[in-house]
Amino acid sequence: MNNKNNGKIRKWLIQATAKAVCFTVLLAAATPINWAAESLPTANPESVGISAKRLERIDEYFQRFIDKGQVVGAVSLVARHGKIVHHSAVGLKYREENIPMTTDTIFALASMTKPIVSTALMMLFEEGRFRLDDPISDWIPEYADHMVLASNGPLQRRVPEARPITIRHVLTHTSGLTLNPANKGLSEEELRLASNGGEQFSTLGERVARAALIPAAFSPGDHWQYGSSTDYVAVLVEKISGQSIDQFLKERIFEPLGMHDTFYNIPPEKVDRVAARYIPTDTGGAELQLAPTYAEPTTYFPGVSGLNSTSSDYIRFAQMISNGGELDGVRLLGRMTVDLMISNHTGDKSVYIRGPGYGFGLGFGVLVDPTKSLDTLSPGSYGWGGAYGTLYYADPAEDIIGLMFIQLRGHGPLNIRQRFTNVVSQSVVDSVADRKPKIQGYNIRQD
Repeated sequence: MNNKNNGKIRKWLIQATAKAVCFTVLLAAATPINWAAESLPTANPESVGISAKRLERIDEYFQRFIDKGQVVGAVSLVARHGKIVHHSAVGLKYREENIPMTTDTIFALASMTKPIVSTALMMLFEEGRFRLDDPISDWIPEYADHMVLASNGPLQRRVPEARPITIRHVLTHTSGLTLNPANKGLSEEELRLASNGGEQFSTLGERVARAALIPAAFSPGDHWQYGSSTDYVAVLVEKISGQSIDQFLKERIFEPLGMHDTFYNIPPEKVDRVAARYIPTDTGGAELQLAPTYAEPTTYFPGVSGLNSTSSDYIRFAQMISNGGELDGVRLLGRMTVDLMISNHTGDKSVYIRGPGYGFGLGFGVLVDPTKSLDTLSPGSYGWGGAYGTLYYADPAEDIIGLMFIQLRGHGPLNIRQRFTNVVSQSVVDSVADRKPKIQGYNIRQD
C-alpha cells in the first residue's frame, strides 16, 4: 500500500475515532445518572472499626419481620467516618406485583421531612434574616394576637397567650399550634374558614393563615407537643426567602448536595421505583394501603411531611449535618449553627414520640440520657423518624449514621426502629468515643 493511501486511512481512522468519542460523550450526557448513589464513598467495615460479620445481623434482623409477614421489605444503610459500610435491600418493594426491594427504592419520608425543612430555615438564620426568639407574627401577621384555649373544668374559653410565639417555639415543637380545627371551641363560621369548608387548601401558607383562628393548646414554651409546628417553619422559609418551600429545598439543598431523587412531586418516570405502603392487619400481617401510582403535581407542600427520597440521597443530607454543615466541598451551614441545632432546647419536657431520655433541638430529637433511652447510642445522638417506619439517626461520639426505610403505617407495636439502632451499634468494635466529635450539641445543665 502506498504512502498516499496510508495517509487517507490514518485520516479516516482519526475522524472515525473522534466521532465515536463524541457519540460516547453525548450518550453519557443523555443517560440519566444517579449521581448521589455513585458519589457515595464506601469502605471495608473493619477499616473504620466495624465488624463485617456483625453487620450481617442487620439483614437478618429485617428478614425476621419479613418472614413473619409483618414487614414487606426494607432498605438499611450504615456509614462511619463519612464512608458507607453497609447498604442493603431485603424483601419486596411491591408484594402484590412481586417486585424486589432495591437500594434505589423511593420511600415516603413522612416526618423525616422535618429535619430537612428545619435546616432550610436555619440557612436563612445564618443570613441574619431573624433571631430565634423573634415572633413568627413578624412574617405571619395573623398570629400577632393569638389566643390559647384555657379550661376551667368542663368549660373552655380563649385567653391571650402568655408570650408571643417565636421561631424557636416552632422549631422545637413547643408552640402549641395546630392546623386541626376540630374540638377547639370554634364557631361554625370559624370552623368553616379554618377547614376551608372541607376542601383542600391550594397552599400551605393559605392554610396556616386561616389556622390563626384556632386557639393554641397551651402558651408557647409551656410544653412539648408533636403536631403542626414544622408547617409553620416551612411557611417562614417561604415568607422570608420569597420562594416556595419546594423550590427553596430544590435550589438550596437538594441540587447542591446531589440529591436528585428527593422531591414532593414524584416525576412519572420514577414511579416504578416507589415502594408500596402497607398497614398492619388484625392477624399480625401487613396489607396494601397504597400502590405505587403517579399523582398529579401539588402546590401544597407541608413542612411536617410530604417529601419522598432514597437512602442514597438521605445519607448525603445526614452526612452534611454530621460534617458540620458541609459535604464534598459544598457548605450549607456553619459548624456552630449545626451544634446549636443538635443541642437540647426543651429542658426536661417529655419528647414522648421519641421516648424516654430524649430532648429536642432545632428540628432534631436529641438523646440527653442514654440510661433512660431504648436506644444503644451515645449522649448527644440526634435524628428523627417517619410515620411509615423510616428512621435517621447519627451518633457524633462514634461518628456513625444509621438509616432504615420501611413503609408500614402503624409499625409502633413492632418496636422495629428502636431495635434497629441496637443492631447497628453492636457492630462497632473500635470505639472512638474518647475523641472530640466533629460536631457536638451544647451540654446545658437541666436544673
